[in-house]
Amino acid sequence: MPLALLALALGAFGIGTTEFVIAGLLPDLAADFHTSIPTAGLLVSGYAAGVVVGAPLVTALGARLPRKTMLVGTMALFVVAHLLSALAPSFGALMAGRIVASFAHGAYVGVASVVAAELVRPEKRASAIALLFSGLSLANVLGVPFGTFLGQQFGWRAAFWAVAAIGLAAFAGIALLVPRGPRPEAGLRRELAVFRGGRIWLALAMTALGWAPVLAIVTYVAPLLTEITGFGEGAVPVVMTLLGLGMLVGGPLGGRFADRALLPSLFAGLALLTVLAVVLLAAVHDKAAVVVALTVFGIVSAATIPPLQTWVLDKAAGAQTMASAANVAAFNLGNAVGPALAGLAIGAGLGYTSVLWVAALLGVAGLGAAAAAGALERRTGPSPVQADAVQADPVPADPVPAGGAAVAAEARGAVGTGC
Repeated sequence: MPLALLALALGAFGIGTTEFVIAGLLPDLAADFHTSIPTAGLLVSGYAAGVVVGAPLVTALGARLPRKTMLVGTMALFVVAHLLSALAPSFGALMAGRIVASFAHGAYVGVASVVAAELVRPEKRASAIALLFSGLSLANVLGVPFGTFLGQQFGWRAAFWAVAAIGLAAFAGIALLVPRGPRPEAGLRRELAVFRGGRIWLALAMTALGWAPVLAIVTYVAPLLTEITGFGEGAVPVVMTLLGLGMLVGGPLGGRFADRALLPSLFAGLALLTVLAVVLLAAVHDKAAVVVALTVFGIVSAATIPPLQTWVLDKAAGAQTMASAANVAAFNLGNAVGPALAGLAIGAGLGYTSVLWVAALLGVAGLGAAAAAGALERRTGPSPVQADAVQADPVPADPVPAGGAAVAAEARGAVGTGC
């Protein structure tokens, strides 16, 4: 794997750290700004909403820029956002900094996925995407606990200073190591034309519904372990660390399987997530069993990410940047939908184990979207969406440089081997 991938993964590490570290700092933030913890919690939900909106918006604004320029620009925006957050004089100013960071998050991960896939041979694209997303998984194991420790020891602002430093290191790495490459082949109109086809919407639905069970369970792991399993509060960080380590293992595994057989990997991952949610209904009553089940759940959840992202890139061959950013938004839509539905079930008096039923039902819905996508492939063939986009867009296609033609040809080859 090229060193440039490590620079991209470092940026993802900073993004993953800032996305989740705020949860451990909510009591300190609420006390400092004289507000309630639920109000401070808007810093989490507001960030997720910002990613959903910002990923396609910022990507659209930079559709004609070279992808390296987009990566450097979004990482610079990420650093500035954290400097603003670290210096925020009020809760509103901190929320503004979080929203700016979330806009950078969505565009960066979307564009970085495309660049990572182009840095390697076609048969290694899913593994490259897995390495990029391993930065997010590593953030849960190292970045979030360390950021929380810094915030608790030296004040919550220290966590934002640390993330700004990570972003600055990623900025330098990307500037030095990522090749410049040509301008994107497709203009904004052709990028948007991809969304006129049914394949891409099925792919986005698969991502949102397939990922929602993960956050539905992870969000409520602490009360499940303490209220149902009978663990003390001190055991929760240990179990969460094991879950995070499972995710570190699962990402590369998912990339390897997806490189060999993309659609079967999708079905297997979504099916296993659904089955594990049901298994946890029994395992949650036994301490040893729940630790094993959650560790396996971490492995499988991360293993679904590379095939989900690679599938979207395949369905948008030739106009991938907007589709990739939209899929990042879909992941974050799942981040919001899963916990929200699980919270509704708990609020309705169904108990904490209802979270697992919600996750299982969401998993079934994700499998339904995957089945529909597979049926569409069998009925119409595995031709890339690029052909649909060109037919739907009456504007003559931009001239394709030799390098871009090679990338498009590689994408077509990858679709054939992946499906």
